[in-house]
Amino acid sequence: MSIFADNIRFLRGKKGLSQQSFANEILIISRDRYSKYENGRSEPPYEVLIKISKYFNVSIDLLLTVDIRKYPLEDVLKLPDNRIVLPVVVDKLGNNSIEIVPQKASMGYLSGYSDPEYIESLQRISLPFLTNGKYRAFPAKGDSMPPFKDGSFIIGKYIENTEELKPNKSYVFVTLNDGISYKRFKSKNEKSVTVTSDNSFYEPYEIPFGEIVEIWQYASGIFPEDFEPDNFENYNLKEMFLELRGDIRKLEDKIFNQN
Repeated sequence: MSIFADNIRFLRGKKGLSQQSFANEILIISRDRYSKYENGRSEPPYEVLIKISKYFNVSIDLLLTVDIRKYPLEDVLKLPDNRIVLPVVVDKLGNNSIEIVPQKASMGYLSGYSDPEYIESLQRISLPFLTNGKYRAFPAKGDSMPPFKDGSFIIGKYIENTEELKPNKSYVFVTLNDGISYKRFKSKNEKSVTVTSDNSFYEPYEIPFGEIVEIWQYASGIFPEDFEPDNFENYNLKEMFLELRGDIRKLEDKIFNQN
């Protein structure tokens, strides 16, 4: 029996529908044809699969790959691009459980973010001051967003769409090309968002909407035991270097134009 067959039988039962009524009234196909889907003897064509997905409000990806009988559908957080994250989980004291994406496994997050089994395998912590939302901790990399650097974690609160982005606020952007990145949101247009680093050495850049997988708004941070704030003089030096480089370019252009 396939996962898909088990899922549609389970969902039909939750709706209190018979095979006959679901097949004839919803899918507009014969009961005999539909029963083959539930028995795993046949697979539906795309148009029928889409109808099933839309009727139950469950993504095709989920229908085909995850045994949804294991999860309380009523508590699942629905994402706009037809994916899901696990329900908000609380500990014995009622505090939200925050999943931690480990440093070594951060590259695998892009292929596991929509897999309930992967998310369930992550370690969890609880912080009583973080409530009313879904939180996840991501590893920091590089020096683009001081004071976060290698070894520290950024806790983000999940947001459902780009309409919730606020200028000059920091977010974890999970993207198809760059994976996990922590940046400050500046602006957006019809096709992309513009983000920047707090370290002025790095230039602002655009992220096309089609590359964005998830967005998590900065909520808190976790720093290593031996954490020491960076000396911001380093960043001032880099800013001076950028200004000097700009002056050199202007001088070169002026000389070129004179010749």
